Amino acid sequence: MASLSAIPIINGQNGDSQAKKPKLSDDNRVTVVLGTQWGDEGKGKVVDLLAAKADVVCRCQGGNNAGHSVHIGEKEYAFHLLPSGIVNPDCTAVIGNGVVVHVPNLYEEVKKNEKHGLPDWKNRLLISNRAHLVFDMHQQVDGLQESGRGKNLIGTTKKGIGPTYSSKVTRNGLRMCDLVGDFEIFKAKFQNLVDYHKRIFPDLSVDVESELKRYEAYRNEIQPLVTDTISYLYTAIRNGKNILIEGAQSAILDIDFGLYPYVTSSNCTAGGVCTGLGIPPRSIGDIYGVVKAYLTRVGTGGFPTEQSNEIGNVLLTKGAEFGVTTGRPRRCGWLDMMMLKYANMINGFTALAITKLDILDDFKEIKIGVSYHIDGKKIETFPACDEVLQKVKVEYLTLPGWETSTENIRKFNDLPPNAQRYIKTIESLVGVQVRWVGVGKDRHSMIEI
Repeated sequence: MASLSAIPIINGQNGDSQAKKPKLSDDNRVTVVLGTQWGDEGKGKVVDLLAAKADVVCRCQGGNNAGHSVHIGEKEYAFHLLPSGIVNPDCTAVIGNGVVVHVPNLYEEVKKNEKHGLPDWKNRLLISNRAHLVFDMHQQVDGLQESGRGKNLIGTTKKGIGPTYSSKVTRNGLRMCDLVGDFEIFKAKFQNLVDYHKRIFPDLSVDVESELKRYEAYRNEIQPLVTDTISYLYTAIRNGKNILIEGAQSAILDIDFGLYPYVTSSNCTAGGVCTGLGIPPRSIGDIYGVVKAYLTRVGTGGFPTEQSNEIGNVLLTKGAEFGVTTGRPRRCGWLDMMMLKYANMINGFTALAITKLDILDDFKEIKIGVSYHIDGKKIETFPACDEVLQKVKVEYLTLPGWETSTENIRKFNDLPPNAQRYIKTIESLVGVQVRWVGVGKDRHSMIEI
């Protein structure tokens, strides 16, 4: 059992030097919000908070396999392709070149959020002309590939994201610039893409004529939104605009740094910001990591701190842990510090946001996984292979719970002492300061420290 007394508590002067916020030049106009775990950390809440002061909000990777929810009073918005910061009527929203776009789903998402009062999106949404298109055939292929894995399912959302990135890498994909350009050329490229997939999946059914008619109609509607977003963002940075980037998925789902093959198909860590938007690294300032106060995972694979018991059931039901995109129940467990430290190594967080602290209100004691062991030997780094992760034994730090509601608290010093202790322990273990603590669904439930 780890000793709590041995852990240095950061108080603004002491602690790991990583916790000190770096001084940024005037060029650092870009703020980034990223997930630190297996996704579903509540990034939308942090983005919503920061978007109030942003001029531009951007998505840099992924597709409509992501899911961000934002609660504003009685209104609840669900975003999959749109940057969730678009709820700020003064923001321009950008879908970057690293995002893959299923046009029909984009318009379906817009219509649903319009019913909740999404303001004037047509004059505030820009889509990169370099963004790749997701077609229905990609979604069919996604399902066929997943079913072909038998027992070794990855847990894909079957939204066609992976096959679209595959088309991108094999250089037979279609982009927004193709759709809004010469439509005869688009037709030929689309036919080539269909032929390519049918050679691999002979039973694939694609009504080419119907699809082309549908996209010709979308072409006229989407054309005013498509532009060179690289040039747009370059100019915005030069003009001193405040730019907010919201990552989709999270560090442990990154195609390179996640637990392959149980990963998404894009780079959802800090490097993906530069490649997914064409932003130079020197322009990036603060990188905020969003941490759920406990841990969840969708699908199969290793989960060392998982609680397949009453504790997990409480986290599932009280935390409403069901996917925004798929509705699937999430597996639940205690916070994993090995994972969080690893995410910090990759991204270099300047501060953290802890969400859903209120879900832990009723526990008598709360645990944090602090180290991994295999055959009695301590592992110093987060495993590269999921098979290794499934073998580890976890050493826990046990903290006293606070057993009282935090839902209506709006100041950090008003939190129960044991809740404060939990937050400060996380700070000390990671070496990064916590700037926000979430204690509810609404935008006003984020406590700023």
